Amino acid sequence: MFDKWRRYSYAAQKHHRYRLLKIILGFAALYVVYNLLITYGFSVWSVENDTMQSGLRPGDRLIVASYTFPTLVAGIQSKESPVKRGDIVLVDISRQEKHSLPMKILDGLVRFFTIQRVSILGKNSPVYIKRIIGLPNDTITMSNYVFKVKGSGESYSLTEFEMSKKIYTPEIPRFSAAWNESIPFSGAMDTRTLGPNEYFVVSDDRSNTNDSRTWGPVTPETLRGKAVFRFWPVTRIGIP
Repeated sequence: MFDKWRRYSYAAQKHHRYRLLKIILGFAALYVVYNLLITYGFSVWSVENDTMQSGLRPGDRLIVASYTFPTLVAGIQSKESPVKRGDIVLVDISRQEKHSLPMKILDGLVRFFTIQRVSILGKNSPVYIKRIIGLPNDTITMSNYVFKVKGSGESYSLTEFEMSKKIYTPEIPRFSAAWNESIPFSGAMDTRTLGPNEYFVVSDDRSNTNDSRTWGPVTPETLRGKAVFRFWPVTRIGIP
């Protein structure tokens, strides 16, 4: 009798629809809050490779403060960009591609339900953790795996360490004397001047790892956020 009441009763059907609507609205609200947090707030990321050694190691977990494209553009125009030399940032190469709004929404849903592990728009473009070396209009060159940077309007170049307010120690590979500058990742790079909307990002491990040396400069859209705190492992907790 109770089952029949649930099946045929108007009140029971109305209650069922109301409960279903609450579930749908709950998921929608959670989705909106989640996207607001990762776009304008904070997210958690795990280091999955050793391209940022010795500062970051596989398994390190980071709290990332999100950048937004409008904020970056406003910063560039006012010459007060929130992006600083030496910052560790998340770079999403897939954001440079143009996609329709429905595809962006669908991709957002996929990212939401997979906790940012799967993207239908960036299947071959995972999110990379890199360090900012060059800001818009900088002139950059590299010798022996160390970058020299000349800021816009400056008359001379300084090493990346002198230009950065952060202290870090990149991994400098050692090769035999037969290794020359014609070989990829040889340690040298021709002088390059960035555009007004370009950033140069690199790995702390300067050996065979992809970064702006192979991709070229990245645009503000690709910068998803800045690593502000490492909370795991507890033995290495602190600002990365």
